[in-house]
Amino acid sequence: MVSRLSFHPYTYLTQGTFLRSCSSSSNPSSSGEANMSVASDVMEAGGLGTFNLDHGFPEAVVRGFRSGFLTDYDYHHLTQCESLEDMKMNLQETDYDQFMANEQHIIPVTFRDKALQKLVQEMEFLRAHAVEPLATFLDYISYEFMIDNVMLLLKGTLSGRSANELIKQCHPLGLFKESTMRSIPAFEASPKGYADLYQTVLIDTPVGPYFSQYLQDNAEQLSDASEMRNILEEVQIEVIKNSLHKLYLEDFYRVCQAIGGETAEFMGHLIKLRADRMAVNIAVNSIGTPLNEPAMRSTRHKLFPAVGYLYPAGTARLAEVTDEGQMEGALSAVPEYQKLYASIAGAKDKTLEDLFYEKDVQALEVAFEGQMHFAPFYAYVKLKQQEIRNLVWIAECILQGQKDEINKFVPIFSDSSPWRLAGKLNR
Repeated sequence: MVSRLSFHPYTYLTQGTFLRSCSSSSNPSSSGEANMSVASDVMEAGGLGTFNLDHGFPEAVVRGFRSGFLTDYDYHHLTQCESLEDMKMNLQETDYDQFMANEQHIIPVTFRDKALQKLVQEMEFLRAHAVEPLATFLDYISYEFMIDNVMLLLKGTLSGRSANELIKQCHPLGLFKESTMRSIPAFEASPKGYADLYQTVLIDTPVGPYFSQYLQDNAEQLSDASEMRNILEEVQIEVIKNSLHKLYLEDFYRVCQAIGGETAEFMGHLIKLRADRMAVNIAVNSIGTPLNEPAMRSTRHKLFPAVGYLYPAGTARLAEVTDEGQMEGALSAVPEYQKLYASIAGAKDKTLEDLFYEKDVQALEVAFEGQMHFAPFYAYVKLKQQEIRNLVWIAECILQGQKDEINKFVPIFSDSSPWRLAGKLNR
C-alpha cells in the first residue's frame, strides 16, 4: 500500500519534518487558546460513494475553469505588446475577452478590476450550486477578504478618508451589506458612536467572531466601547490585522480537518504553508520596529499562527529574532525554509515575498491533483490572484517602458516553471 505522504509530490518539505509538524500542530487549540470558530458544526464531505452526489457538479466546473488560465503562449504575446491597447487586444483571445471588450480608457488597474469581476462571477456561480459542507468552505475563502476590507475601512476611518473612496478600494470577494460598510467609516465620535461601531463591525459581519476574540484577548479589562476606540488608535492597525488573520487561519484549518478526507490533507498542507509565510513575513518586517523591542517580542509571538510546519519550535525561534542575520538560524526547524531564505542573496531582483509566491504557486497547482476534495476551489482563487498580479505587472512595465523587467512574473501551470524543468532533468 502506498503511503499518504509519498502520494503527494510536495518536494520542499522533508517527510520527517512533515511528521513532526503533524504531531505538534495538527490541532491549533493545543496552544491553550479558546477554540473560537465562525462555523461551530461542519459536515464531512463524503467518500467515494457519496461525494459526487452533492459536490460533483461544482467540482467539475472549477476543474474546467483551470483551462481558462493564461498560457505560456498568451504571456509571450502580452510581453511583446507596445501599449495597453495592444494588451487588451491580445486578451480578446483568452477568457478575459468579454470583460475587456467595452473598455475605452485603459490603465493598469483596469486589468485588475476586470479580472476580479470575472473571478467574482465565477465564485458566485459556484457558491449558488454548493451545498454543505462545500458552501461553508467557499464562505471561508471569502472571510480572508472580508477581514482585509473591514480593516481597510477602520484604517480609513482613523485617517478621515471618505466612505465612497474606501468602499471602491475594498476587495469584491469580501464585500458585505453596503449599509454595514458605510456605517463603519461614518460612526460618531462619541461613546454611543463607538458602541455602534463595535456592534456593526464585530457582530453583524460574518467574521465578527474573530474581532470579538481579538478584543477578548487584548481588552479584558475594558468596560465600555470608548476604551475600545483607544485600542484602535493606540495599537498599530497591522498588528490587529495580523491577529485577525491568525485567528482565521487557525479556524479554517480546524474546519478543513473536520471536513476530512483528501480535503483535510491537501488543505492542511496549503494552510500550513500560508501560516508559515505569515510568520516569516511578520518576523522579517518587524525588525527595526517597536515589535522587535524586548518588551514587545511576546506580542509579536502572539501574532504567529498556532498551525504550520514552523509551529511550535520554529515560531518560538522567530519570536526571539533581533536582526536579519538571525533569520536563517531561526528557520532551521524546517530546512527547506532555511534554504529558501539563504537563496535570497543569490536571487537577482527577487525578494523573500517573490520566492514565497513561487512556492505557493507550486503547491496550489498540486492541489488540483487527486479527486473528490475541495482544495481546487481554494487553489483556483489563489492562483487567479497570482494571475491578476501578473497582468498588472505586465501592464505597469508596458506603461513605464520597462521591458527589461516585464518577464519577472510567476506563470501558472507553465511548462517552463522552475520546478517542472527540474523534474524533467531528474527523470
